[in-house]
Amino acid sequence: MKSITEQIRDWLPAAQQQLRDQPLVPPIRHIGRVDHVGDGVADIAGLPVTRLNEVLRFEDGTAGIALMVSDERVGCVMLGDGSGISAGSKVFGTGDIVRVPVGPALLGRVVDSLGEPLDDGVAIEAERFDPIDRPAPGIVERELVTQPLMTGITVIDAMIPLGRGQRELIVGDRKTGKTAIAVDTIINQRDSDVICIYVAVGQKTSTVNDVITAIRTYGRVENCIFVIEGAAAAPGAQWIAPYSACTMAEYFRDQGRDALLVIDDLSKHAVVYRELSLLLRRPPGREAYPGDIFHVHARLLERAARMSDDLGGGSLTALPVAETQAGDLSAYIPTNLISITDGQIYLEQKLFYEGQKPAVNVGLSVSRVGGQTQAQIMRELAGRLRLEYAQFLELEVFTRFGAMVDERTRTAIEHGQRIRSVLAQPQFAPLPLLHQIGLLLALDQRRLDDLSPVQVERFKREAGHHLAENCPQIKPALAASGSLSDEQKQQLIGAIDTLLADIRSGAASAD
Repeated sequence: MKSITEQIRDWLPAAQQQLRDQPLVPPIRHIGRVDHVGDGVADIAGLPVTRLNEVLRFEDGTAGIALMVSDERVGCVMLGDGSGISAGSKVFGTGDIVRVPVGPALLGRVVDSLGEPLDDGVAIEAERFDPIDRPAPGIVERELVTQPLMTGITVIDAMIPLGRGQRELIVGDRKTGKTAIAVDTIINQRDSDVICIYVAVGQKTSTVNDVITAIRTYGRVENCIFVIEGAAAAPGAQWIAPYSACTMAEYFRDQGRDALLVIDDLSKHAVVYRELSLLLRRPPGREAYPGDIFHVHARLLERAARMSDDLGGGSLTALPVAETQAGDLSAYIPTNLISITDGQIYLEQKLFYEGQKPAVNVGLSVSRVGGQTQAQIMRELAGRLRLEYAQFLELEVFTRFGAMVDERTRTAIEHGQRIRSVLAQPQFAPLPLLHQIGLLLALDQRRLDDLSPVQVERFKREAGHHLAENCPQIKPALAASGSLSDEQKQQLIGAIDTLLADIRSGAASAD
């Protein structure tokens, strides 16, 4: 056993080296105090070196973001309820910005805007922590949008197609089915490799639970992430939620994968930002929104893109949702979002109450990018379909006045009614491409014009299984090239005629 002297002699060199390595600069802590707190906002003094968007920590552990910075005061937006914060409480500067966990461990989980689990699951082991506010990809880093993102909703895939890397606004009045379209799009990715991120901003708990339950029941929840900041959450947490979700989606995009981001919704997000800005005494502008509200949404949605092959070739598709009042598309926030995005899907309240669901107004809806990604056969069929449907809508309005119509007009109206019936689709039932092509081809060939509404509904239900069973080689051809040869088209028409003959014979037997 070594003597005490020998032990000291062995320990001394290591201790001397530790002293030499010890920095001589004293640690500095930036500490301020709360002057006023309320409504999710704190007025802080004593933090002169605080930077814009820096994370601040309060005594009770609540985090906040410095949204207003001056020499004397800091306006801080709290990311928690702040019930333990009062005037005089200490505030500590961190020198960092808000970061959230990213990585595969988030898949299948329900988290808040800071990445903390809300589903009573195990702790999330993040691959790393990325900042929530990141610059959008530059022009040279982007690639053309060439791959389709199928929603499974016939009226959208045919007339308002989406591409991977696109930004498409879903807009309409309250209770017109905006969230339903987004949820069906997520459900339709159950057979694809697309990672889906759904972020709820200011939504009711019951609404959020319905969305999660629907995706778990009909979709592939293990490929989804749910970022939830409901109506009861702190305004600051609601404000950062879309940015946090976008960062989580960008991780998969940068890995060369395809991601879909649904933001439900940006109207409530804008209201939250207006509330925070007014509490921080920012000057109001149009409709009391601060002047930078356009930039707030633009810097978020511009992050959606398809990356170049040199950067992995991944994509991030954004489907933001916005609410209108009495169908007013010219309101401030809808106007901003329409100008930021690559098109809009407009849902009309009148169509919804008439029973046309999804209540998509094809005249006011447009996709400025997705048409380049559409399958060739779909593009051929949809071109004629849009024209015939528009003519039908005009003729229908004319005939409502009781005017006499000739045989040609009556035929066009009956054909248009079949189009409208085919475009109607129940929720949670997205259709595969082959099923959609079969429906559109039957319309194009006017095979449904002599059917009753009940028979048309039966054809819609049975066409998918019938075509998959009798034309098994068509599906891989559509997936490979998106086009059909004349022989394949005739084969599809033959299978359609066989199913229609069964339907007609069944109706005759019933009679």
